[in-house]
Amino acid sequence: MLDTDFPDCLIHIEPEPATLEHLELVHTPAYIKQILSTAERDYTTLAPDTSVSAKTYLAAWLAVGACIKGLEALMSGRCRACFCLVRPPGHHALPDRAGGFCIFDNLGVAARYAIEYHGFRRILIVDWDVHHGNALQELFYADNRVLYFSSHYMGWYPHTGDWEETGIGEGSGYTVNIPVFKEMEDRHIIHIYNEVLSPIVRRYQPELILIAAGFDAHHRDPLGRTRLTEESFRWLTQMILQLSESVKSAPILMCLEGGYDNYALAASVREVLGVLTFQGRRERIPLVSTRRASEVIDKCRRVHKKFGVWTA
Repeated sequence: MLDTDFPDCLIHIEPEPATLEHLELVHTPAYIKQILSTAERDYTTLAPDTSVSAKTYLAAWLAVGACIKGLEALMSGRCRACFCLVRPPGHHALPDRAGGFCIFDNLGVAARYAIEYHGFRRILIVDWDVHHGNALQELFYADNRVLYFSSHYMGWYPHTGDWEETGIGEGSGYTVNIPVFKEMEDRHIIHIYNEVLSPIVRRYQPELILIAAGFDAHHRDPLGRTRLTEESFRWLTQMILQLSESVKSAPILMCLEGGYDNYALAASVREVLGVLTFQGRRERIPLVSTRRASEVIDKCRRVHKKFGVWTA
């Protein structure tokens, strides 16, 4: 798809493996050593749902390194947005253990790197994967330098991300979880993001936007199976791009998470890249309002009103 649909308009950046110092921004030395040791065996089970081969460690090292290199490309002005098309995914990888097909927390390392090496103090992470990013949430749960926003179906792994999981200490109110319903369609997700993510960006004024770009909410996906089409990801990307422009063009770093139907994955990524590379006048985002989405929005506002982070 990339070769046929975007032959000339993308800048290709070759990743390099992350360094130990980068990985240790999130992961324990013992866990990193454990991952390295898998190179000695053809097959290793790190978790009941996460098996690896002798080459997985290198792919995981490169996935984190791609996010670091993508961030540096943004900082240098080489590009306005960067999409790290990597696997393994990362948003379930805890500091000391793998899970949910994830080895290292790719965006978690990138966010910590942005804080430590570039001095960012307001980073927004948008996680639209159908599974909750439990590791991303845990990593920044007490940190107001990162606002974590996730829309997900709680009936699937890892069964975290309930409404009242909102952060602790200085991070209180900086975790925004939106459990969605299984029958969610494009019009619902557009309505929810427009009514919740828009005020978050206006009030929080992020300096950097990271997107955990999972596409397993697509109706064809065998592990997600909500009712979204690839067009929903076009509108979400356009919305985030416009919101970014409203806060001094905050750079956008996207990282591939879930997505397990090859056709749906390619079609969804095509829609995202189509928005990011489009040069003309953008289409107007559909103005939709639905009863079920309104109920979700109202619940989210009620939960977060007491914090005053993004609600009036």
